[in-house]
Amino acid sequence: MLIKRSERQARRGGLSASLAGGQYTGLDRRTFLARSGLVAGGLGALGAMQLGGLRKAEAGPPPKPGVPVETRKNICTHCSVGCTVIAEVQNGVWIGQEPGWDSPINRGSHCAKGASVRELVHGDRRLKYPMKLVGGQWQKISWDQAINEIGDKLNVIREKSGPESVYWLGSAKFSNEGAYLNRKFAAFWGTNSSDHQARICHSTTVAGVANTWGYGAMTNSYNDIRNSKTMIIMGGNPAEAHPVSLQHLLEGKELQRANYVVIDPRMTRTAAHATEYVRIRPGTDIPVMWGILWHIFKNGWEDKEFIQQRVYGMDDVRKEVEKWTPEEVERVAGVPGAQLEKVAKMFATEKPATLIWCMGATQHTVGTANVRAFCIALLATGNVGSFGGGANIFRGHCNVQGATDLGLDITSLPLYYGLAEAAWKHWSRVWEVEYDWLLSRFESKQMMEAPGIPSTRWYEAVMAPKDQVTQKDNLKAMMIFGHGGNTVTRMPEVKKGMEALDLLVVADPHPTTWAALSERKDGTYLLPICTQFECSGSRTASNRSIQWGEQIVKPIFESKNDYEVMYLLAKKLGFADRMFKNIKVENNVPVAEDILREINRGGWSTGYCGQSPERLKAHMKNQDKFDLVTLRAPKDAPAEIAGDYYGLPWPCWGTPELRHPGTHTLYNTNLHVMDGGGTFRARFGVERVVKKKVMENGVEVEKEEKHNLLAEGSYSLGSEIKDGYPEFTLGVLKKLGWDGDLTEKEKEVIARVGGNNQDAVSWSTDLSGGIQRVAMAHGAIHYGNGKARANAWNLPDGVPVHREPIYTPRMDLVAKYPTLPDARQFRMPNQGFTYQKRAVDNKIADRFPIVLTSGRLVEYEGGGEETRSNRWLAELQQDCFIEINPQDASARGIKDGAWVWVSGAENNSKAKVKALVTERVGKGVAWMPFHFAGWYQGVDQRGNYPKGADPIVLGESVNTLTTYGYDPVTGMQEPKATLCQIAAA
Repeated sequence: MLIKRSERQARRGGLSASLAGGQYTGLDRRTFLARSGLVAGGLGALGAMQLGGLRKAEAGPPPKPGVPVETRKNICTHCSVGCTVIAEVQNGVWIGQEPGWDSPINRGSHCAKGASVRELVHGDRRLKYPMKLVGGQWQKISWDQAINEIGDKLNVIREKSGPESVYWLGSAKFSNEGAYLNRKFAAFWGTNSSDHQARICHSTTVAGVANTWGYGAMTNSYNDIRNSKTMIIMGGNPAEAHPVSLQHLLEGKELQRANYVVIDPRMTRTAAHATEYVRIRPGTDIPVMWGILWHIFKNGWEDKEFIQQRVYGMDDVRKEVEKWTPEEVERVAGVPGAQLEKVAKMFATEKPATLIWCMGATQHTVGTANVRAFCIALLATGNVGSFGGGANIFRGHCNVQGATDLGLDITSLPLYYGLAEAAWKHWSRVWEVEYDWLLSRFESKQMMEAPGIPSTRWYEAVMAPKDQVTQKDNLKAMMIFGHGGNTVTRMPEVKKGMEALDLLVVADPHPTTWAALSERKDGTYLLPICTQFECSGSRTASNRSIQWGEQIVKPIFESKNDYEVMYLLAKKLGFADRMFKNIKVENNVPVAEDILREINRGGWSTGYCGQSPERLKAHMKNQDKFDLVTLRAPKDAPAEIAGDYYGLPWPCWGTPELRHPGTHTLYNTNLHVMDGGGTFRARFGVERVVKKKVMENGVEVEKEEKHNLLAEGSYSLGSEIKDGYPEFTLGVLKKLGWDGDLTEKEKEVIARVGGNNQDAVSWSTDLSGGIQRVAMAHGAIHYGNGKARANAWNLPDGVPVHREPIYTPRMDLVAKYPTLPDARQFRMPNQGFTYQKRAVDNKIADRFPIVLTSGRLVEYEGGGEETRSNRWLAELQQDCFIEINPQDASARGIKDGAWVWVSGAENNSKAKVKALVTERVGKGVAWMPFHFAGWYQGVDQRGNYPKGADPIVLGESVNTLTTYGYDPVTGMQEPKATLCQIAAA
């Protein structure tokens, strides 16, 4: 079944033609030495070679004798596993590459993408110099001209339409320092419309997990899965999306004889390893999870003590779960009750058990509710806060975790402080900038504290009637750093939005879809940004470990790093002196170490305060000292790392000098807090007051019930407080009599922060770190000891309920399981209910009967512009395709490998792709990869790219076909459950 996906007849002409179009000269110093396995003149052979044919792979030339070779470490720029790349550099040229043999994360392994990253710095398909579009033609310009013209246009737009009319779209490809600077830049410009790829991959994870137990991140680590006795992978395909992670999963499976369960609509390469594969209908995650819990509750398999001590609202969940009998689950999701009972027993009784999920679960209108259901299942079985358990959330891009943490999020300033006045005042103190000046940069205080526009809907904010967008004017400009244009749903609408913009600036190593899709003639600028291998900085892997990457080579061609470009723009716009007040700038390049130190000074809320550049560099230097499974360095390791967890995974509390070891496993009460232990965060208050109507003497009256939200009889190892407790402030320290432990210097800082209300200074706004230090010295965790919430009453569905996708093939289920009513969210109306009703009334499912879903390939990553520009990866998969079940193919006269037209349910959209007839997908379901772009509805757009900077492989974007639908909590789009029709071309 799991055959090679590539077509049986290689499309050789297309590949060789696109390679030839790259004007590969191959003999300049960088190109010659940095190429990945091609000898000069070897490209011509690709055109005549059969796809998959064998030949000798030749590396770059050997080092020159007598010239020293340096080795430098950086992190792979693809998925979030965090693999170390070791570069051999001679005369400033990258001549060789190896995986990090000592890294406890990848321990000498690379996937196809990681093994070919040197090609990114080869650069023959890179954008080489700044360009602008003039009359539909690309023109080379200087950096000075680009910065001056862009700055002038931004000022004109600001004067006419206000600061909110410019969108600052950042990137999961930023380093932590780049992400932080980009969010800071947006704040200094005067908008919260600052976002990145997490909006379309794991924004629902962050919201769902944080609203359950405190922080929106993976609780354990890839390595820790080796301790699991049961693994459930739901809506994820790590064998292709995170290949190196699979070594930890599969070794754990073998060593622990673990249950390995995959729940997915598609038989993936990950599912091929499963001991139990559960096929579900796309969009039915909650029915399946409640079906599992139905069996757990029925058989009494839940962890009753854990629930009683550490969970609030599980009885409310029981009431909803009772509705999901095996018969109803099978009717809605298509999964037999006996199979779910088997999975339920494993998950609840063969522990520790972990639940792993990816975008198959998150990219839905009910994405936040899906995530909440997963968390509740973990809580019900007591599988949180221990080694081998927890929510192992595999994130997609190399720094999507860090970019989210550092504030590329329309709802928050860096490190989840939110947007309230207190948050702005905290960061104004860190930045040493007047709060009133920051306020003056915004349209109003109301806009300063209002979430921005989700990146999933930016184009609607461009085109919607002005009165439907809650700001002074529509969006007029997009400033895009490192974000693919083909990753957002409803590409026909995206195209219109692009064409309506006054200004479009794309800062990226490659032109990307933004440059090629629209019919724009003017007002587009391309700025060549170097890769992360050409600058230094830190990145945060999915397990929260932070790793420092050295600059391997200087930026090639005329490219600049993100830090320099943001500095030049800030200088042009007049606020560089304020923005870089405490950050050293050398030759226009802000120093990465100084940026991280500023993050440390402000990052108390999430524990980004202890990971100084020096500590991170020491970890990279001593990778071999860390244990493979625990990720911990022994006490007899070098003093600079002794006792630390690898990468100081956040939270790493206190100042760097306190030497907190980082936190391998969140919420683990079996460890002292200074040993990486913790509790569930008491971020939802001390108690909840619930009003209930009761009968008294035959009369209905309303009474209040007070529900305790603090842990009961559960606390961290060594805690002096033997029960639940609220978040710490100076006032709490005083009540406990612990304030005397503060140093005079700490008291002085707290006094400056608190002014006339010092008692209100909290653990997250105390710039001295003293409140954190003192609480931990007494064994307490400063963020409090609360209960996780099975009922998150502040969300649209406090207890998750199933809601059918907007475009569902099961129109019979919509009446019972409708989407939420239309509502105004993130400055615009969410009309999901209207769209769903229209689809049912018009019987869209009769004309578009096949469920379309999407996912990743091992060869490519993200929007694909970078990896489809890599000759080694491009050879492996040359065409976009759609997987279709043999029964569906037969009924339509479609043959394997033939061209087909796929039609979408909106906008008269269509896409021309190859058919892969396979039983990997069930009848009535089709699947496409989402890495392609460069074709649009059957038309090749190669001529729209700047000459020589077009990707080697082009194809249709699946998002040309995807449809309306947004999660109400985050604005997440719904590309995993829409409808299509397929016909032979």
